[in-house]
Amino acid sequence: MTLSYQNPGSTTFIPEIWDADLLTQFDPLLVWASSLVANNKYEGEIRKKGDVVHINSLLRSTVGDYTLPDGMTAQRPETVDQKLNITEANYIQLLVEDAERVQLAGGLDSPINQQMIRSLAREADTFMGNIIASAATALPAIKPTADNAPQSLYSAILDMMMALDDNDIPAGRYVVVSPRVKRYLIEHSSVANAAAYGEGGVTANGVIARLAGFTLLSTTAMPAGVDIVAGHSEFATYASQFTGFREGQSEKYRADYIDTLHLYGGKIVRYPDLDTKKTDNTFDESKTTKGIVKAAVTWPTS
Repeated sequence: MTLSYQNPGSTTFIPEIWDADLLTQFDPLLVWASSLVANNKYEGEIRKKGDVVHINSLLRSTVGDYTLPDGMTAQRPETVDQKLNITEANYIQLLVEDAERVQLAGGLDSPINQQMIRSLAREADTFMGNIIASAATALPAIKPTADNAPQSLYSAILDMMMALDDNDIPAGRYVVVSPRVKRYLIEHSSVANAAAYGEGGVTANGVIARLAGFTLLSTTAMPAGVDIVAGHSEFATYASQFTGFREGQSEKYRADYIDTLHLYGGKIVRYPDLDTKKTDNTFDESKTTKGIVKAAVTWPTS
């Protein structure tokens, strides 16, 4: 297909192809909204800001003892509804004097597009980090000294492991740390060795190492007052949709525009065996989740 601004022999600029490319370049920049920390299994069909994705949780059936002559008593399955609201709508719009120049400059690999993609990723990741941290169960503050910071922080992660173990949180866990925590953790031999000899691709999505049943990640997009967060991706969900690229003639300038709209939302997923069900058949979302824990670090002043 030849677009209106193109020469007959130049058809390499096809905006529809950019959607998949944008996702490919967008996803590796995420930590909180990555599949390591938040699942995306409930995305469904997102068309506009304000859409709602419904998540149904099936309550566990009661196990009975079979005896004669009582036999069996049938139960009806019961579900609890959770709503994932699509609350955010971010966009990028690029204005260029010649739309083909964007393609000739490298498409999404061009510096200006890379900066816009990073900005979108930062907004989404910060949003999801706040969702996760606000619902995490707080553990006592960590108080390392100047002499024992690596061991103190490593021990705190093991304490988080035990807290998750106590609630039967399954394998496949993550722990996200601030850059300052990362700086000291990497001095601990267990972390340093895991980082040095980790599996291929260990640095994708901010991954530092894999150890003690955790994928260890770091990001500068840490929520305020939180230095370490540990949990499982099943306890947070992130729904994201790019609505497709548009291109056309700017009404204000002698230039062409290219833009896309990013719609997304996130929530903490509740489970019948871990969370409180209210009388209206919903979960009490004012309480913290047992599947995610967090801690702050009180750093030594000298």
